[in-house]
Amino acid sequence: MSNAFIEQPERSVPLIPVTEETLEDVLASRPERWRNWSRERGFTAKPDRFLCIPSADGHTEAVLIAYDPGQVLWMLASAARRLEAGAYHLETGGLDEALWLPATVGWGLGGYRYERYRKAERVLPRLVWPPGVDRARVVALVSAHELVRDLINTPAMDLMPEDLAQTVAAIASEFDAAVEIREGASIALDYPCVHAVGDASAHAPQVIELTWGEAAHAHLVLVGKGVCFDSGGLNLKPGNSMRLMKKDMGGAAIALGLAQAIMALKLPLRLTLLLGAVENAVGSRAFRPGDVLTARNGKTVEIDNTDAEGRLVLADLLVRAGELKPDLVIDFATLTGAARVAVGTEISAFFSTDPAISEALKEPGTRWDDPVWGLPLHQPYRHLLKSDLADIVNSSSGGYAGAITAALFLQEFVPEEVSWLHFDVMAWNTRTRPGRPKGGEAMGLRTLLDFLEARYRP
Repeated sequence: MSNAFIEQPERSVPLIPVTEETLEDVLASRPERWRNWSRERGFTAKPDRFLCIPSADGHTEAVLIAYDPGQVLWMLASAARRLEAGAYHLETGGLDEALWLPATVGWGLGGYRYERYRKAERVLPRLVWPPGVDRARVVALVSAHELVRDLINTPAMDLMPEDLAQTVAAIASEFDAAVEIREGASIALDYPCVHAVGDASAHAPQVIELTWGEAAHAHLVLVGKGVCFDSGGLNLKPGNSMRLMKKDMGGAAIALGLAQAIMALKLPLRLTLLLGAVENAVGSRAFRPGDVLTARNGKTVEIDNTDAEGRLVLADLLVRAGELKPDLVIDFATLTGAARVAVGTEISAFFSTDPAISEALKEPGTRWDDPVWGLPLHQPYRHLLKSDLADIVNSSSGGYAGAITAALFLQEFVPEEVSWLHFDVMAWNTRTRPGRPKGGEAMGLRTLLDFLEARYRP
């Protein structure tokens, strides 16, 4: 992030936005050699492409940046990754000032690289800060995405519950937030489901609670599933299904990234962040199919499948969230494959008890190209979670409506009077696109930050 942007240097190369419709008009006002160069190279301003215009002395004189007017966020994202090192500035003449901010954010997102284990071979270009752009908002958004991506991309060997807790503690210190970290046997009574899921691991389960903001403000609680690695437990996953399970803490990463952005932008909120960090391992202390657990609110849960562990972690945390009497609870989890079947890997499925909030998410999701899609909390499917022994079973054995039944399970632990959003996300890009490299992704973060700003600081 620190290398993505630069103050005005002595020389910088202009980035000139063009579309398929405006290309000829832009070239008409430029030297004839620009038009010749463009035509000889067959440049037609297809989105996500650019053309470097050489000067007479062999330097790059300018860069034509082709973009989709409907996706200004990614205007500069491809160039941020592929241009040669040096300083560049956005030629803003003719570009609506409201578009400067998303374009700048897109540049920052486009330059992301995960370099913990292998350093990049080339230096990336830097963008001169456009005049008047809200730098704090750009930094908040880009830094939050980098945090989320880094956490999800990190292998489990270097990101276990204690490591996630240390990351939260460092961020809390940066923003003068309070943090309480409880681990191991000390959580067995207060967070019994979290403890049961993580007890078989050599890495003690942790419950992390961060608080920030003034008590007089509306209270937002963010909840994240932090399964740092998911073997499936005794219902062991096959190898190909286990390969990416370092990303099963993606919900916690997104919740933490959103919390960091909220604090960085000083939104007028009372914020609580609740993360359950565990490893779902196989061992002599592993919970078993057929066991009955008692959650924080006293409800008993029969275990049908130990690979449906994330909802158990969230159950205890959602009870805790409700005890705080918040204005809104939002949880994030890489919870079900069924959600991926329903909406694919690039849309965030969500469930809500507040129709007005569901409607309010549509516009920012489109504007920030961070699509979210509401699925129904269809109460008649609650019968699929009936248990012969306990209040509820943790996983429906029927095989249908898996994302919905998982959400219905979670709803059992949320007070009726609390507005609640549940996000079931992939948290991973399966392909590389401009600004969105293959790997960990902060799905839903841009949409929700925009929504929260509009709701609490219009």
